[in-house]
Amino acid sequence: MKDVKIIATDFAVPEHIVTNNDLSKIMDTSDEWIVKRTGIKRRHISQKENTSDLATQVAMGLLKRSSVSAQDIDLIIVATMSPDNMTPATAAIVQGRIGAENAVCFDISAACSGFSYAVSLARGMMLTNHLQNAIVIGAEVLSKLLDWTDRSTAVLFGDGAGGILLEQINTKHFLGQSLRTFGNKGDRLVAGHLGVTDDVLKNKRKLSAFTMNGQEVYRFATHEVPRSILKACSDAQIELDQIDHFLLHQANERIIAQVAKKLKQPLSKFAIDIDEYGNTAAASEAILLAEMMQKRQIKPGEVIALSGFGGGLTTATLIIKY
Repeated sequence: MKDVKIIATDFAVPEHIVTNNDLSKIMDTSDEWIVKRTGIKRRHISQKENTSDLATQVAMGLLKRSSVSAQDIDLIIVATMSPDNMTPATAAIVQGRIGAENAVCFDISAACSGFSYAVSLARGMMLTNHLQNAIVIGAEVLSKLLDWTDRSTAVLFGDGAGGILLEQINTKHFLGQSLRTFGNKGDRLVAGHLGVTDDVLKNKRKLSAFTMNGQEVYRFATHEVPRSILKACSDAQIELDQIDHFLLHQANERIIAQVAKKLKQPLSKFAIDIDEYGNTAAASEAILLAEMMQKRQIKPGEVIALSGFGGGLTTATLIIKY
């Protein structure tokens, strides 16, 4: 049976670190307040790298970690809600920089579910169009979308990118999935709104800063993420106990704990790195996956659940046998 397999992972984050204590100097907050409510201790914030820069670092890292050349890449998808430009796509910029001249490239926007959406899309395109190799990256520089006077959002987010290299293979590795969109709840989380005016001379083309109804998003995540994981398990025809690792979008440590509780699974199965990176939206699952792969914390044959959730509102769970 034709399928695709993850053959390399990598991630990149800016060197500059902003701690909770750093933020307490510019807004009414504290390390204790942030850690208690989110689990975040620090985040990496870009001082010069744009989204395409971080994504390019990841793409180059994937090639170095594999025997695949840039010319052998057939597809590049970048999931991002903070691209460099409306056009060209971030993926196209990456293609040009790494010399992947044979790759079809585009971005998708599904916020914090974007990486899982992109992986599912890449797999479908590879199997349908007989593509051999694909790069999928989640990349964000969310700091350029934040209002740094708003403690309800500014303390949550960080910058970074993570990605995988997929190869078509003759053994089954993707076992099941569940993708859902809740467009009627989209106003709970909004960033980068670009308004329209009938007087073009007064249209300053300024993107809006990040806004979020935290309580509504928390309620959504703690209800819908368990449902998404259960549906994906049903699609894969496996039981929850057969999953070795749950790699959830790193939005809030309390959300992850609540999901584990609702699924009646030990919290030890739920890897967490939000303390180091904060919420990196489409990059968070990919960064966590790459970290775990590089530390050999995921072993061949183990089953992982990648589960993203956030803006749209959206959920996305993939069940993968490594």
